Amino acid sequence: MNAQRQARAVRLGPRSLTALLLVSAVGVAAFGWPFLAPPTSQLSAHAQDAPWLFAGLLVLLVAVVAAAISESGLGPKAVAMLGVLAATGAALRPIGAGTAGIEPMFFLMVLSGRVLGPGFGFVLGSVTMFASALLTGGVGPWLPFQMLAMGWFAMGAGLLPGPDRLRGRTELTLLAAYGFLAAFAYGTVMNMAGWPFMSALASNVAFDPQATVPANLARFLAYCLATSLGWDLGRAVVTIVLTLTLGPAVLRALRRATRRAAFETPVTFDAPTAVKPPT
Repeated sequence: MNAQRQARAVRLGPRSLTALLLVSAVGVAAFGWPFLAPPTSQLSAHAQDAPWLFAGLLVLLVAVVAAAISESGLGPKAVAMLGVLAATGAALRPIGAGTAGIEPMFFLMVLSGRVLGPGFGFVLGSVTMFASALLTGGVGPWLPFQMLAMGWFAMGAGLLPGPDRLRGRTELTLLAAYGFLAAFAYGTVMNMAGWPFMSALASNVAFDPQATVPANLARFLAYCLATSLGWDLGRAVVTIVLTLTLGPAVLRALRRATRRAAFETPVTFDAPTAVKPPT
């Protein structure tokens, strides 16, 4: 191939795609069970235990998906790329952790998912969040939810339209808009993971297992406005700024590395040339 060949994303096989869809469906249930389970269900009766049960289940499922994608789509070169990007993302997270939502790792997840595809993006997001939690000491029942949410965040960037056609300002605008919206979505789903831990007796914005779905939805929206709106806005703004300023250089570097790695090009060896014996 010539030097102008397109950078190809790491593709998903049928088994990997099925595993990813299944874990995403379970993840939706894990995040949204307060709105899916009726007040009379046994799950609502164990509101303080359910997040722990889902956290344990998500650990296993995310591991299964990562293994399935690795088996079908990640060769040694892609694994090396995964390690470099995950280490970079984990190193970026402590820069602004806990400071008004200044989290520069999110823009890297957007650009990496865009170039390397949804499957790679999901694994990268999950591994990066796990590595950063070990680095910052942020290990707890919330970690599996963070891994899944960040996996979705990076995977969504890989599902955006025009990966082989859009370039320049149009692509940057698309990625910045996605990063802005997805930053709020990440904060919202993570609120859903921690919200059921609150006691309804302690606050009028806490989850109430005996309340109706509309009542709990109103409580949840009030909880988001009161606790995370400022952090989500900061995360979204930082993602836009970094995408528009550093995005062109990072996209070029990722695409150049992907072309040189040629993830889907099989490694072949030439047969040895027979040497004619002297006569």
